[in-house]
Amino acid sequence: MADEFKKEEVKTEDKSQVKVSPEAAKMIEQIEKMSVLELNELVKALEDKFGVSAMPTMAAAPAASGGSDGNNEPAAEKSFFTVVLADGGAQKIQVIKAVRELNPNLGLKEAKEVVDSAPKEVLTDVDKESAEKAKEKLEAAGAKVELK
Repeated sequence: MADEFKKEEVKTEDKSQVKVSPEAAKMIEQIEKMSVLELNELVKALEDKFGVSAMPTMAAAPAASGGSDGNNEPAAEKSFFTVVLADGGAQKIQVIKAVRELNPNLGLKEAKEVVDSAPKEVLTDVDKESAEKAKEKLEAAGAKVELK
């Protein structure tokens, strides 16, 4: 019975140690070996199964003060964007190469699946500058891209 309370140490991204059960350590090891697409499918399945969202919650913005119409202040500029491949275009090989440059974690097969299954997210929650550069790179390769 004492064995079920044994904990194993697992290194985290910031090199610190976290103690988890042997079963959790095995799951972490399996997750480390998964491709980005497999991880995406796993997250979606867990969200559906447990009715939760992996999206980070954001604090509500303070209410605008001033005039009664509320239009005295300009709308806050969006700080994070999602780069969506709307259409792979005619030069799919070039677009696949561009997708792999933008997301080096994708293998050739995964990048091809992203291009073939457009519209598809290529990058999520990136700053405006990175999103614009990614859009330019994909459009130069012949793809149609949207920033959301």
